[in-house]
Amino acid sequence: MSNQNLSVKERQNASFWRLWNMNFGMFGIQYGWTLELANTSAIYEYLGANAEQIPLLWLAAPVSGLFVQPLIGYLSDRTWFFLGRRKPYILGGAIISSVALVLMPNAPCLWMAVALLWILDISINISMQPFRALVADLLPEKQQTRGYAVQSFFIGLGAVIASLSPWWLNNIFRFPAIDESIVSIPSTVKLSFYLGAIIFLATVIWTVATTKEYADEELPTEKRSASQISSRSPIDINKLSDRGIIDCLNKIIPKGIKQLVWVQFFTWLGIFAILIYFPTTVAHHIFGAVKQNSALYQQGIEWAGICISFYNFVCLIFSFFIVKITEITSRKLTLFFCLLSGGAGIVSLFWINDRYLILLPMICFGIAWAGIHSIPYAILANHVPPKNMGVYMGIFNVFIVLPQIVSSLGLGWIMINLLNKNSLLAVVLGGFCLLIAAIFVYGIDDGVEYREINPELLKSKLTNQS
Repeated sequence: MSNQNLSVKERQNASFWRLWNMNFGMFGIQYGWTLELANTSAIYEYLGANAEQIPLLWLAAPVSGLFVQPLIGYLSDRTWFFLGRRKPYILGGAIISSVALVLMPNAPCLWMAVALLWILDISINISMQPFRALVADLLPEKQQTRGYAVQSFFIGLGAVIASLSPWWLNNIFRFPAIDESIVSIPSTVKLSFYLGAIIFLATVIWTVATTKEYADEELPTEKRSASQISSRSPIDINKLSDRGIIDCLNKIIPKGIKQLVWVQFFTWLGIFAILIYFPTTVAHHIFGAVKQNSALYQQGIEWAGICISFYNFVCLIFSFFIVKITEITSRKLTLFFCLLSGGAGIVSLFWINDRYLILLPMICFGIAWAGIHSIPYAILANHVPPKNMGVYMGIFNVFIVLPQIVSSLGLGWIMINLLNKNSLLAVVLGGFCLLIAAIFVYGIDDGVEYREINPELLKSKLTNQS
């Protein structure tokens, strides 16, 4: 058997441990990202930020995703280094992220913390985007849902452990958490970030060392990179109308992706509000904390970490069943159920005042979290040409980060003028957005339909129109 046939056979029969190894680095990425998610709003408040300023200070997250992920997707489709196509970006981003994680909790002032968040988010995006494309590169269509479910498992596992870090450092290892005489970032938060930096880098190195990428000559034609076979059965861009770039994109982007746009828009419009305000909501509205240097505030932030850990644990468990549920029903129906569950659970927080009862909505949100991080990507992989997977993953990410930018720029105004600076109402508003996203799932056509792109003809056409 030739080497080419062997590599194709291996790819079509990916073992459990191959799936494990190619996705293990996502555990570290999610560990670092969850530390950022669970603690950055509190860090901002420790450094003097007001509630209505928080969304704008989080602008780094969606803006970096908007520009970095499509760029990395495009470049990784067309480059080959000694490590492979996707792995150099995954490793490079991990190194920068680990440094930023060490520096973030030691920021002496608000503007420094904001600058470090920009660096951290850019580098996390550099690592994360190729992971999505890596699964599509190395697995056949029949295993892609399983591959993304394994990613969802590691997303849940990393988040479960990371979000608990400040709590177990304080309550199990008895590290001092906070000095009420001064307003400062707790030592347990700093130690959690140091640990996250180590885990982030170590897990990514594991994936890079154990996962083989295939050079173009080893791949069947339909899996080769865009740089090698860009002229294979292309759309004839010259036959498109002359109405401009948008018309070109409408002709090229598959119908299934365009149908997912509104689902993703309202999903991530809501997710942004939920994630940035949930920790401080628990501290202020469940624990009744007023001052950031109080023990109640620290307890509230730690309990929010427990809640985040809990819904990610639910995500982890539910990810085992997603493949079977989609086989019994459909990906479309499963995504609808996940979003409906998450939206209803978050909205119910409005009527809950007990720290233990808020764990019930976390079950619902954990189910949604598992679906959000796996099913749309599996649907996407079924609608795009394999050779353009990286760039399409980047384009798809635009429809995730744009609603977050809208939320970042507009939520502060809404907080001041409509929500009376009440972070709980901002979280509940996010829940309603998930319910709207569930409604838009109805319009998705989960069939196989894609066209391949000829980048040279597209570039020529757009240049002539400019």
